[in-house]
Amino acid sequence: MRLLLVLAAIALALAEVAYHSGALNFLENTYSDLWHRQSGMRYAPKHTAFVVVDEPSLTRYPDDPLVFWPPLFARAAATAREAGATVIGIDFLFSITPENWFNKYGLAKNEALQQYDLAFRQELNQGKMVLVSSILRGEAGKPDSLLLAHPDYLLSLPNMDLQAGVGLADLEFDEDGTVRGFVRSPALNLAKDVAAGAPRLSFAALLAQRAQSKPPSEASASAAGMHETISYTGPPGTIPRVPFYKLLEKDAANDPAVKALRGKIVIIGADYFGSNDLHTTPYGGSLSGSLNGSLTSRARAAGMPGAEIHANIVETLLSGNTTRPAPHAVRVAVNALLLLLAVGVMLRVSPWAGVAVAAGGSLIALAIGYGAFQQFVLYPATHLQLGLAAGFLLVLGLRLTREERDKARIRGMFEGCMSDEVVQMLLASEKKLEVGGQSMNITVLFSDIRSFTTITEQLTATETVEFLNVYFERVIKVIKAEGGRIDKFIGDAVMAEFGAPFPFEDHAMRALRAAASMRAVAEDFKSWMRNRFPDKKLPEFGVGIGIHSGNAVVGNLGSIELKRWEYTAIGDTVNVASRLEGETKTLSCVIVASAETVRLAGDKVVTGRHDELKVKGRVEPVEVYEIVEIKA
Repeated sequence: MRLLLVLAAIALALAEVAYHSGALNFLENTYSDLWHRQSGMRYAPKHTAFVVVDEPSLTRYPDDPLVFWPPLFARAAATAREAGATVIGIDFLFSITPENWFNKYGLAKNEALQQYDLAFRQELNQGKMVLVSSILRGEAGKPDSLLLAHPDYLLSLPNMDLQAGVGLADLEFDEDGTVRGFVRSPALNLAKDVAAGAPRLSFAALLAQRAQSKPPSEASASAAGMHETISYTGPPGTIPRVPFYKLLEKDAANDPAVKALRGKIVIIGADYFGSNDLHTTPYGGSLSGSLNGSLTSRARAAGMPGAEIHANIVETLLSGNTTRPAPHAVRVAVNALLLLLAVGVMLRVSPWAGVAVAAGGSLIALAIGYGAFQQFVLYPATHLQLGLAAGFLLVLGLRLTREERDKARIRGMFEGCMSDEVVQMLLASEKKLEVGGQSMNITVLFSDIRSFTTITEQLTATETVEFLNVYFERVIKVIKAEGGRIDKFIGDAVMAEFGAPFPFEDHAMRALRAAASMRAVAEDFKSWMRNRFPDKKLPEFGVGIGIHSGNAVVGNLGSIELKRWEYTAIGDTVNVASRLEGETKTLSCVIVASAETVRLAGDKVVTGRHDELKVKGRVEPVEVYEIVEIKA
């Protein structure tokens, strides 16, 4: 449990560090954009309408450049005002006036030209129009400046109140050039003589304030520089559109589209070929994203008109659909819970299954992110995915480290008493060898040297060790060759198991083949003893081998507290094999095996003498056979 908590805490910490550093914001933006495209229209716009200067509107006045359109804007604004629009925003920056241009070239002698802009100025004076301005950021520590409409138009605003009649139309672009957020009151570094009375609110925020009949100053101070997320109503074309030319027609008042402007904030802006006021939004200008069939494929591909973006900001401010980050406590709690569950499962399954767990967790993170998006909550799915990936890597690293330690321990336990091939099979099987035992069906072999006491009486200690080492080396080789494990040497006796720790199905046959090979080794060793000790009157070298098959408790037995244990086998099967080895003298046989072993080995075993023995410590007699030969 402690390990689980530590790993989950590390993964959670990495996710939180990434979240607070913003290192993965670009991926979060990618998901957010995907959510927008998947959702399509998110909610119905109720507060705004987009009066669009489009190609059809331009073709109605082919001989009039836009700079000479103030009278047309005046007529359109008057129509919208009479239709009941609450406030009218014009997303065009009128930096020059036709009247000044006429005067510059001496063309203003005509009285009509002298009052060319009068209707537009009069509409401005009605107090329902909001103009736009733009921020020119100062370089090298110099103060900012503002690009404003021509002073003639500013003077026409009621009380020349720029804060109530002019909004800052600059959009907020992310690093990838996408418009995802806005600032109600952009931070400005204006000179003192300019700052007084200068516009404070963004174009959209000012329109929203004017529609609610609130003084612009109420929001400017508290929201200065604060970045917020745009809750887009939908892809380009979601905001209701009315072609500009419809407001100029004689029967405009009876047009249903014009009538629908009642109670709306009307934003007049551009969306025509050649306009540079098209921007990338989370919808990416997808061809399938537009709900308005009148939009050209060129407009859809390019993005969303700036005026429509401003309309979406107004909808965000007035609809109550404010997009906000998930609460800190909720985010941490959800991430911690999912990471605990995922890491807990990863610790119990294979690495490949762990990949599936991490992938499944990532899908859950996406589902949570998308579900939260539908509730206008930004849940950082990417950071949870980072935590899941970190959790997987931590578990994998721990497992690899632990497995290497386990493999090193297994090699240390078995390399000297089993063949390299069997050790590798054991390592590949990922068999756990913890302290404790388990019941296994195995075959146990005991072997000792005949007349060992008599032999040692005739030899020095050094000579005794010498002949035992030579003999045991040969015996170990044949036992290993059959996949057996040398359990221990008890003086001149050898104990070996077949079928543990690696569970060979043919453990009985392996033990019998090993015994037959040991008998052959003993025959050959007679010559070695005579040649090595020619002057010693030694008894003829011989061995006795007892074999029995059955269930035994096999495992690491010992003391955890003392850190002393050994891998061995215990139980009735071991005891019977040991007793049968002792009975070889009584039966005058080299190899004696129980009926259980012979039965498991099959019909390739040639037996000789058959008997039933009463062995010490056992009530039931043991049926035994002399092993004569093992057929190839």
